Amino acid sequence: ERMYMRREMYISIMLDRAAGGPIFIASPAGGTSIEDVAEATPELIFKQPIDIKVGITDANSTFLATSLGFIPGTPAHTEAKSVVEKLYKLFREHDCTLLEVNPLAETPDNRVVVCDAKINFDDNAEFRQKNVFTFRDRSQEDWREVEAAKHDLNYIGLSGNIGCMVNGAGLAMSTMDIIKLEGGDPANFLDVGGGATEGQVQKAFELLNADKQVKTILVNIFGGIMRCDVIAAGVLNAAKNIGMKKPIIIRLKGTNVKEAKKLIEESDFQLTVTDDLEDAAKKAVAIAQIVTLAEGAKLDVSITAAV
Repeated sequence: ERMYMRREMYISIMLDRAAGGPIFIASPAGGTSIEDVAEATPELIFKQPIDIKVGITDANSTFLATSLGFIPGTPAHTEAKSVVEKLYKLFREHDCTLLEVNPLAETPDNRVVVCDAKINFDDNAEFRQKNVFTFRDRSQEDWREVEAAKHDLNYIGLSGNIGCMVNGAGLAMSTMDIIKLEGGDPANFLDVGGGATEGQVQKAFELLNADKQVKTILVNIFGGIMRCDVIAAGVLNAAKNIGMKKPIIIRLKGTNVKEAKKLIEESDFQLTVTDDLEDAAKKAVAIAQIVTLAEGAKLDVSITAAV
């Protein structure tokens, strides 16, 4: 349908940590980047948190319709309220993490029309949103994240060249921070969690080893629930089974660390082991730089079995 727009607006719903639930962002200035609008005319950005237990109220939808520039009491204002309420219903019933409409248009005959929308769905809700996820196109996603998800690994691809494998999201963030501090760039966020199996550890290494942008791998494990010897066994099995070609630096602390070090020492593979995270990060950054230079000179610096 060809659409004539008298004016364009913006409205979105997203999950907001500070608000502790969904929040609407609305603006009478749509059709362009909302970031640009917020920077140039912040007074045109309106926010409305929604109590997730109560749901959207008449007061909420009235405020949002008015914020979009509709005059209270007019048919267009009433229709805008209805659109807002339907958007929230869609957001809740389909486990959305983001629902963004830009532009939301008012036509010359005072209709309120959603002209373009972007919707993100919660991956964790796939089991109850089967109809939605049948349309999922994995080819449009980062192949690394797709493969990691198959094995219940928390993975986010980044643009650096130092592969990271860590247990715990907080420790993973700290590991990436110290890599940056030492002048390097992490290639990923990879959290194997507190109860990873040896098989999951091996899959994590297969993923990192297959990533061409990864020049070296930094393993940072603080053994609490996650045992250090399980990590070490997974690393060594991965090196044996897939022919590990990337330099590996391992920093281990905590449960069964002595057993883990013994496994590594008795293995046939050359792995760099350290107790200090700063030292591990420095080594990872230096090795990544060396590997990059060597590849530029067409020299082979792959790890091979120790003689």
